[in-house]
Amino acid sequence: MSKPSNKEDQFAKLGLHDSFCSNLKSLGFEAPTKIQSIAIPKIFSGKDIVATAQTGTGKTAAFGLPLLQKITSKKLPPSSPRSPRSLILAPTRELALQILEDLESFSGNSKILFSCVIGGINQNSQIRKNSRGIDVLVAAPGRLLDLINQGHIRLDQTEFLVLDECDRLLDMGFLPDVKRIIKTMPKKRQSLLFSATIPEEVRQFSREILSKPDRIDIAPKNIAAPKINQYSYKVTATQKPPALRTLLRFPEVRRAIVFTRTKHRANKVSRMLNSSGFLVEVIHGNKSQNARQRALSNFKEGKAWILVATDVAARGIDVDGVTHVINYELSNEPENYIHRIGRTGRAGATGVAWTLIDGSEGKTLKAVERLVKKPIQEIELEIPKEELEQQLTKKTGSDRYRKPVKKANATRKNAASGRRIRKRKRRPPSQRRDENVDQVK
Repeated sequence: MSKPSNKEDQFAKLGLHDSFCSNLKSLGFEAPTKIQSIAIPKIFSGKDIVATAQTGTGKTAAFGLPLLQKITSKKLPPSSPRSPRSLILAPTRELALQILEDLESFSGNSKILFSCVIGGINQNSQIRKNSRGIDVLVAAPGRLLDLINQGHIRLDQTEFLVLDECDRLLDMGFLPDVKRIIKTMPKKRQSLLFSATIPEEVRQFSREILSKPDRIDIAPKNIAAPKINQYSYKVTATQKPPALRTLLRFPEVRRAIVFTRTKHRANKVSRMLNSSGFLVEVIHGNKSQNARQRALSNFKEGKAWILVATDVAARGIDVDGVTHVINYELSNEPENYIHRIGRTGRAGATGVAWTLIDGSEGKTLKAVERLVKKPIQEIELEIPKEELEQQLTKKTGSDRYRKPVKKANATRKNAASGRRIRKRKRRPPSQRRDENVDQVK
């Protein structure tokens, strides 16, 4: 067999129909990723799959593309009222919505019917949509189980099951709900389990629900993406706010996510940055679904260039052009570090991860370094006197802007490159943000 003549043919070689290949080309997909190259043919063969791959490697397309093609096949019966052909379970609302958005774009002009069932919004619209018959249902376990118990959704004719971010599903305590959901499904089905890590709990669960699965292991276990430059800064607890403001003023920071350990801290950091003139949104579990979606939309559209988040969003945020991830606080679970920093350095781009470490987090940092199997380079951070004094930002009308930091006697070090650069006066974000957003879209 001759070698494919162009990149589009590489998807066709995996068994995808011309319509899907053409649509992928129009979406900017040039060639399949490693997980897609291995998983797609196996899924077409009808095998159950256990796949391990890092965040940002194309897992959604890996299971979504063959699933959509199977649904469009004439061999499948029409969808039945209240019983979707396929079910995709995700641990968070944000991830469920992101999967839905991706699958809808992959489907192109096909007449595939989609639905999303998540908490935080009125269930009546979800009930009405599913009552008409759905091809692909993307759901969070809690709300789905509620609707099953109420008799609004059945899974007795569902032929395909996908568990995305399975380790997270179990970490968040969804295992009992997931087991109850699966008990309502036919035993004869194709099941696909995708996870960033495969701890023993996930391994045991996979043995319970899968039938002779093929194992796919793309990336070394618990290793962060190689194109993410990782640095740490030692500060005191009281220095964290001015240190964060200092880092966010670096000119190379164009779109950033700041992670905190708790919802209370996320709100506090967001208010601090907002009062200093930064364009900020915040997202955590106490926010309503509408508020969370509004925050994500503003972040994606460049209306805010900083997103403060807890770990509930670590795997549910898929935004192009995130240049920096800042760990304001480390998670109590070292594994979350990998998922956090995976929000940058996506699709082959280079990203930067900064971590602020106070005296109480030294042991946690060591655990993270053991997990990623390399030391995280420590860099000294020069915090300007103005920031240490917590000088607040001037506000004029509706236009908030960051007050320029005055020149200091010493130069500061560019953490991303190791260069020595001079501080320079910053333009108002109302000007600078417009330019930056154009660059990251």
